[in-house]
Amino acid sequence: MRRSAYFTIAALAIAALTAGCANTSGANWTFAPGGAATPIPAGASSAPAPSGEAAGAVVGDVEIEAFDLGFTPGAIEVDAPGRYEFTLNNTGTIPHDITFPDGTTSGMIEGGQSAAFAVDVPADGLTFICSIPGHAQAGMEGAVTIKGGAAAGGDDHGGPAPTTDVAADPNAPAPVTYDATAPARLSGDVHDIDLVITEEEMTVAPGFVQRVWTFNGSVPGPVIRVKVGDTVRIHLKNPATNQLPHSIDFHASQVAWNDEMTSINPGEEKLYEWTADYAGVWMYHCGTSPALHHIANGMYGMVIVEPAEGLPPVDNEFALVQSEWYLGPQGDITSLDKAAAAAPAPDFVVFNGVANQYLDAPLVVGTGETVRIFVLDAGPNIDSSFHIVGTIFDTAIKEGIALLKGNTGSWGAQAMDLSPAQGGIVEFTTAEDGLYPIVTHAFNFVGRGALGLVQAGDGDPLN
Repeated sequence: MRRSAYFTIAALAIAALTAGCANTSGANWTFAPGGAATPIPAGASSAPAPSGEAAGAVVGDVEIEAFDLGFTPGAIEVDAPGRYEFTLNNTGTIPHDITFPDGTTSGMIEGGQSAAFAVDVPADGLTFICSIPGHAQAGMEGAVTIKGGAAAGGDDHGGPAPTTDVAADPNAPAPVTYDATAPARLSGDVHDIDLVITEEEMTVAPGFVQRVWTFNGSVPGPVIRVKVGDTVRIHLKNPATNQLPHSIDFHASQVAWNDEMTSINPGEEKLYEWTADYAGVWMYHCGTSPALHHIANGMYGMVIVEPAEGLPPVDNEFALVQSEWYLGPQGDITSLDKAAAAAPAPDFVVFNGVANQYLDAPLVVGTGETVRIFVLDAGPNIDSSFHIVGTIFDTAIKEGIALLKGNTGSWGAQAMDLSPAQGGIVEFTTAEDGLYPIVTHAFNFVGRGALGLVQAGDGDPLN
């Protein structure tokens, strides 16, 4: 239900961007997908029976769910070649179909409806897509394989990385959800904080593992929250077990680049001391050359500096960092060549390090409660147009420029535009129980993982 509610909105936007273009996923299609599908009655197929199988002899059943915009499961394994009865259940709110390379199709199925049809699965398996224009390119594709055989393509989650050149690993560990709850402001006026650099493997999206570099074992690093006038003493530690020199650059500080920001080798540590002179949402990151690669490989985080008098209380606070992954080989570091391209084309654009993580783990708030989100675009390359569908920001503070609730004229904001290394604060309330998608309104990146949900109440506006 959560995915369906989100994609009701996002699917139309993505489809509009990609209309007329269906992703064939490298399949040997014998027709031109993308046109209106013709329904085929249950038990019928436009394809000949596979060699050695009698037409109409059904050897098994397969059920697939179509949500907006994806199939689950997207990777299907059957015991042997033969004729199978497929049932497509459309749990989304817009029409979908399932179409195979030989033209076998379920026909267009409206939201909430189902259809059964026969498919002949050959020994080398089949790929499939939704042939409605734009849906395959937005992620509605998958594959049927024979047990013990090679995968024919597709994955179990559809569209997070439709153009990646790195194959998904079905045995990759599940991603670990990053807690988006903003931490409380640190008490006192002087803060000693340990930041320990790690070099470790992390699942950045279902099926994709990279060897990342981190601060304190997470991507992004920990959120540091202080107030104007505080002294921050960072104890940066590069354990001897690491392989590379690293450093740190706090955008909230005013220090010499060739003093606190110099690199330390494995086995070394240093003190980086600074005073929080200015309020804002600030970036910190590794500045070791090439800084582009150290940021792209996970070394970034958020600092919140509140005004000396603090921020007004709200019911809910979250911290979201938008960033990009440029995939290297499975289990290896990210690709500097990809990240350095003049026209950036990230494999994933994400919030808090993992693609789509807040679809299955929404940010839960009470309906009508006040919500504050601290937002940072860590880049390293792509701008953000931060937007929450179904809401209006009554407060938007970007780089010190403030639009405040209750202003003369009742001005509001629909999105916060952030270039890499810029941050801000947005505040809003939800009008009713329901789901409110979190996106960058650069919709070419929504299908690559830059989406999540705010859930108000039980998430069901009909209750």
